[in-house]
Amino acid sequence: MHVLKYLLFEGGLYRHERIIEFLEDVGGFLVQKTVVGLDLIMNLAVPEGEHERLSAIVSELKGKLTPAPLIGTEIGVVAPTLSRHHLPHPACDIAENLRRHGAKTNIIGLSRGVGQKIVHTTIKEKELIEEHDIAVFTLGNFEKCLMKKTKLFAEIEVPVIVTGGPVMKSIPGAEAYVGGIGRYPERARTGESIEKLREVSRVAGEVVEQRRREMDLDPLIVDPIVVKAEIERQVPESTEALSPNPVTLKIDGVRVKLPYDDYKDKIGNVSIGDKKLSEFAVIKRSLMRNYILVKVLPKSMF
Repeated sequence: MHVLKYLLFEGGLYRHERIIEFLEDVGGFLVQKTVVGLDLIMNLAVPEGEHERLSAIVSELKGKLTPAPLIGTEIGVVAPTLSRHHLPHPACDIAENLRRHGAKTNIIGLSRGVGQKIVHTTIKEKELIEEHDIAVFTLGNFEKCLMKKTKLFAEIEVPVIVTGGPVMKSIPGAEAYVGGIGRYPERARTGESIEKLREVSRVAGEVVEQRRREMDLDPLIVDPIVVKAEIERQVPESTEALSPNPVTLKIDGVRVKLPYDDYKDKIGNVSIGDKKLSEFAVIKRSLMRNYILVKVLPKSMF
């Protein structure tokens, strides 16, 4: 299997089929396609050595091609609560900017995320957050409060990024910290605030690339993008869900937005090569809307 690089195409609808045909010829994949009027955005997975040829085609089509490591990731944006006090615009702004860089995002509000002394994450919330590839915790404006709330993510097993108002280099228990984004009561409109959102996406991209490099030391049996393509081909109902990402690609698997009880066996029987999906992946019930979560196992497990 080729090493895949994730790229974001922005351009027009005119003759975009050339890009799709190119992907089919070189063994690449179309991860997601979004049409807005006459404009087109496509998330692409391209074999590493084919970037130059694709760039030439995109140049002819007057489009734009940019690296987007967040494509193929699902990120949880976690706020202390869903109340007006703790979920103002930063969480929504951060989630939207991550989506613009290719990620699939879900906003999660905690039930016990308030109060410096009683703050904690429940077992179910921890499990839900760990269904994502990385988690971004959006905290407040005061350093003392932030340091008290590190217990929210101290035991989270996926990489964590924290945002907050104070300017600090790091925060205990997190892979990265981005300061200058505290609570504020309006959308990010200034150049400085928008640049901070971009910094969160850039840092998230670095964390994702690091996780992928670590996984390369013990590669997955099958690339999750192949799993996604085969589920969509062999289980047509998977593409009919009322969602822009009915089969959401993740770093180590996929989330299928179909009822677990009705479709778990059908998903498990999807054939890839000479094996069924259930033979080399863990298929379990997601805590999100009873969806199906598929986690592909590494080669060391066999």
